[in-house]
Amino acid sequence: MSGYQTGVLVFLAFNVIAAYSVYLPMAAGQLNLGIAGFMAIGAYTSAYLSNELGWSMLASVPAGALASCLLATVVAVPVLRTHGIYLALATFALGQIIAAVFLNLEVVGAAAGYPVSEYVSPMVVVACAAGVVLLMVFLSRTRYGLYLTAIKNDATVTDLMGVNVRGMQISAFAIGAMVAGFGGALYGHHYSFIEAQHFNVLLSVFTVLYVLLGGTQTVLGPLVGAVFFTLLPEALRASDQWRYVIFAALIILMMLLRPQGLLTASLLRSLGGRKQGVQQ
Repeated sequence: MSGYQTGVLVFLAFNVIAAYSVYLPMAAGQLNLGIAGFMAIGAYTSAYLSNELGWSMLASVPAGALASCLLATVVAVPVLRTHGIYLALATFALGQIIAAVFLNLEVVGAAAGYPVSEYVSPMVVVACAAGVVLLMVFLSRTRYGLYLTAIKNDATVTDLMGVNVRGMQISAFAIGAMVAGFGGALYGHHYSFIEAQHFNVLLSVFTVLYVLLGGTQTVLGPLVGAVFFTLLPEALRASDQWRYVIFAALIILMMLLRPQGLLTASLLRSLGGRKQGVQQ
């Protein structure tokens, strides 16, 4: 595999991790536009522990993910009292605040950036992304995934059935942030340098688009969306400056033709029915 192909594969792996960090809260009806902030927390925490305290990556990367999870748990209590556009605005503001803090924090380089001593290889990043996908598939097949879907469809009825709606929403928000922190930690160790400017609002918006375009009805939707957003611009690279125009036009066309996303529950059912028919 060439260096270019490896670079694209790693970029895809990071996009997949980011997409699933947004997908889990979205499965409970929460739109998190501050996911880049939680990625920044994971990246800087892991890098600082490796650089300054001499922690190994086996300890610093999970610690970065845990730091994001803990902050998200604390923040979720007041933030998740809001709904709809107000929740999106609250998480958007949270992400901006986190980025601004790191941008001015001298102990981790502030605006100049922060070098990272330990290095994560491309294959480790890809393996970790595959692990995140498997974890999400597993969760979707448990009662936890069923409860999140029920809350998204009708939180009031779900509460009447005895499900702790508030607790489930906080856990989905926190686990999504943990996945984001995990991805951020891997990002810092792979590229060996962190800039607060990278974790901006565009990163959060693009990540949400991965999920919306791929589809929120199935657990594989974010994977499809991340693949589409990552590989299609590379396939259009030959068209040079026109590739982003073509890419944007294709996105608009896709959303017009399939507003529910590229991968829907009905599509999976139809594919499953065809497969059974062929076997018979």
